[in-house]
Amino acid sequence: MNTLKHKDADIIVKSPGRINLIGEHIDYNGGHVLPAAIDRKVTMLFRKKDDNLCCVKSEDKGSFAFNIQQPLQISKTQWENYILGVVDGVQRARPGQLGGFDCHISSQLPIGAGISSSAALECGVAQGLNALFDLGISDEELIEISRMAEHHFVGTKCGVMDQFAVTMGHQNKLLLLNCETRAYKLIEADFTPYKILLLNTNVSHNLASSAYNRRREACEEALRVIQKEYPQYAFLAEVPGEIVRSYKDKLSEKVYQRAIFVSQENSRTLQAAALIQEGKIKDFGQLMYEAHEGLSAKYEVSCNELDFLVALSKDMPEVVGSRMMGGGFGGCTINLVKEDFVDTFIDRATKAYKKEFDIDLTPILVATSNGVEIIKST
Repeated sequence: MNTLKHKDADIIVKSPGRINLIGEHIDYNGGHVLPAAIDRKVTMLFRKKDDNLCCVKSEDKGSFAFNIQQPLQISKTQWENYILGVVDGVQRARPGQLGGFDCHISSQLPIGAGISSSAALECGVAQGLNALFDLGISDEELIEISRMAEHHFVGTKCGVMDQFAVTMGHQNKLLLLNCETRAYKLIEADFTPYKILLLNTNVSHNLASSAYNRRREACEEALRVIQKEYPQYAFLAEVPGEIVRSYKDKLSEKVYQRAIFVSQENSRTLQAAALIQEGKIKDFGQLMYEAHEGLSAKYEVSCNELDFLVALSKDMPEVVGSRMMGGGFGGCTINLVKEDFVDTFIDRATKAYKKEFDIDLTPILVATSNGVEIIKST
């Protein structure tokens, strides 16, 4: 398979990863999240072809090809399904309008770090095909196509946050997103004098694993029970904490813990957005620690490596907030670190982590960025 060069591309796509400041595992529960697109990106080169063959090459993962005129099948090679699922969704949205194409992918996003390399890939392919074939599909529909690709082809029943942030992100802004209505507002991402630092544990677990989907099932079970008495609540995150607490003896312990976490985390997210707007960064940082405690103890999606890094940061006053980020079971912690302490923190955390787990830590300093951008090749 020939390598597609920049100069030969019809369309160039820059698709960012995302961070989420707070509001984890809330998107599929109809609550509020606070993500941002980041300045680490997947770059995709697209070129139209005269035949029906679609050739996709990833610098990291290899290559594959398929015929656009044939029904698409789920691949045994997981990364291919992010692309196949999107192509299938675009085909359904615009039947008969796709032709053959070449796609070359290079990435600055580590896989399994919790910065949503999968959504970057999905949304980049969706936007790229939309531009390449002039399909006129709206951003909102492309977000949904990308999300459903993950449901149907990958097997992860994710919420809408990742695809929304990757598509709709703005530089120097956070998105306060209501995942039920998809209404959002932009919030200034001014954390001065603190920087956003991710610490990648380099421990990665597949989000399509049963553990992630079991969390969702537990939340759905809690909502079903609560709706028998309170049918007005369509999503678990809507249910006030006092009502959830009244069901402590009517739900299994696990299901109750999942439900109370969702209620508390949704409240934390709204509180966090207000604190950031008021410039109360230290108070916001405390909410990050509270969120991690809930994710670890109540929602049980953390792991020893993540817990170790968050605990380590608590002994350093220059770190005002830390928590696990993403689906969990590995990935990154997100940390708010005083600018002049970043290098010291990285050094201390790297050494302590290596000593504890004999694993190398990868620091990733990030800034907010625009969402997916299409560059017309010259």
